[in-house]
Amino acid sequence: MTAHASSPSHVHRFMREEWFLPIVALSGLAFMFLDETLFAALSKPFGFAFIFIWLFASVLGAALCVVRHADHLAEQLGEPYGTLILTLTITSIEVIAISAVMIHGGNNPTLARDTLLAVIMIILNGMVGLSLLIGGWRRREQSHNMQGANAYLGVIVPLATLDLILPSFLPSDGSQASGMSQMILGVVSFVLYGIFLMLQAGRHQHFFAEEGGLLTETERTTARSSILLHSLLLLAYMAPVVFLVEKLAVPVDYVIETVHAPAALGGIIMAVLVATPEAISAVRASIANRLQRAVNISLGSVLSTIAITVPAMLFIGHINQHQLTLGLTGSDLVMLIVTLAVSIITFASGRTHVMQGAVHLVLFLAYALLIFQQ
Repeated sequence: MTAHASSPSHVHRFMREEWFLPIVALSGLAFMFLDETLFAALSKPFGFAFIFIWLFASVLGAALCVVRHADHLAEQLGEPYGTLILTLTITSIEVIAISAVMIHGGNNPTLARDTLLAVIMIILNGMVGLSLLIGGWRRREQSHNMQGANAYLGVIVPLATLDLILPSFLPSDGSQASGMSQMILGVVSFVLYGIFLMLQAGRHQHFFAEEGGLLTETERTTARSSILLHSLLLLAYMAPVVFLVEKLAVPVDYVIETVHAPAALGGIIMAVLVATPEAISAVRASIANRLQRAVNISLGSVLSTIAITVPAMLFIGHINQHQLTLGLTGSDLVMLIVTLAVSIITFASGRTHVMQGAVHLVLFLAYALLIFQQ
């Protein structure tokens, strides 16, 4: 009798928690069969706003659900596996989004660069600043594993330098990397990231784990059925996201090419789309006094974005003969260098407080203001 009564309860709970799944699935079906009819309304302001908001909300909502299930997996698997699942799924969404804008729109050589910079600014300044400010305000100081943060930054800094700073000082002025340069950048990014993943999931796993965060074998066996359910639901939300994010490229390209909006707008929109779910997860972790989790999400997201997105964009650009500009110039170059330097200082001691969060937020505000002056 008890088991019979509990069955409807589980179904009701499932429907209450996963109510967005049928919405995003129906949205995917609508744009699969009615895309020409729907996109015909882009020429009208109301139609454009409706289509853009519909697609953006659908992708963002599904991405938030992906993060929710990744958080469940993180609790059951322990760090760093949960964060690794989260960063890789969100980065895959980002790669698909940028690829869609590159393929469907005109040749925008700075799209990948602008998106990378926007993601770095949003995460290392906006997300980190908000997490440290709120966490420090509630608990004065918070601690994390300094060795883990150093491991992240030890790969982020050279990759960001090679991919976004060095091209500006090459003879080509960063306008179009040669085939050999592209191959070197791709190989270096994959090799360094591969070594880092072996370190993170292997002999130095404790650098990234919260205190008491590693599960015993008995706990892993007990949680196996729940892990399978959350993994399946994560994939179920990912499927329509992969399709809808390609459709989102259509209104993004339309506003850039028709209204002559700034070329960086497409990259910023995609950066906001992929960074928002992780930002929410990181801030929640900081509020719950799980700063190690917030650090893993923030720095892990930046690392996977640089290490995976750059080689993927170079490959796609080569296949589709899209020109790619990687080197930053002017104020963007200064903002990146300052952000990397401040991040090294912030995570150098293993303890954080309100002042550090405020500094990162000021840098994010400066970046946001500079966008409108370019």
